Amino acid sequence: MNPASITPTPAAVPMRTADVSRTTAETKIRVQINLDGTGKSQLSTGIGFFDHMLDQIARHGLIDLDIQAQGDLHIDGHHTVEDVGITLGQAFAQAIGDKKGIRRYGHAYVPLDEALSRVVIDFSGRPGLVMNIPFTSGSIGGFDTQLTHEFFQGFVNHALVTLHIDNLKGCNAHHQAETVFKAFARALRAAVELDPRALGTIPSTKGSL
Repeated sequence: MNPASITPTPAAVPMRTADVSRTTAETKIRVQINLDGTGKSQLSTGIGFFDHMLDQIARHGLIDLDIQAQGDLHIDGHHTVEDVGITLGQAFAQAIGDKKGIRRYGHAYVPLDEALSRVVIDFSGRPGLVMNIPFTSGSIGGFDTQLTHEFFQGFVNHALVTLHIDNLKGCNAHHQAETVFKAFARALRAAVELDPRALGTIPSTKGSL
């Protein structure tokens, strides 16, 4: 056979997975992710509504997500929610690697009845969070709505992303939160997706992120 007639086989894309654990005096967290999954999830944080929101990230981001968390819930949910955000951010940073070939930017608008939220993300290598969610209630099913900020701040600081979150409309706090997490998932999915036109290249004029 003429060697010139052989079509080269493209190099296999490495698995974009991570398995990260974090243990402190307040929490014990393990996060396993597959960025190229199908949206499967196994979630156990001890906070039902928080599990529901994490499931949105998996389902709408098409990210396989396994989060097992034990925390000092006899005090409140603060340490558990924040540390899950930190550990999930670390897992993303590990799974995405050097960021070659990713689209880098992602954005999404998601409605749910009267609520509408917009999330924009940049895997910039620079942590930054701008968040505006005027929650109409201080709690949802026992979940303190203030902890939404703690989750996203923990994620941003350790995934090293710039994240803008705006709840544009909404009068039901459950709907407000759910549109935010769904939009976050959709923005994540767009940003970490591999761009077939840019495989092997860093999406930055600086040559690194």
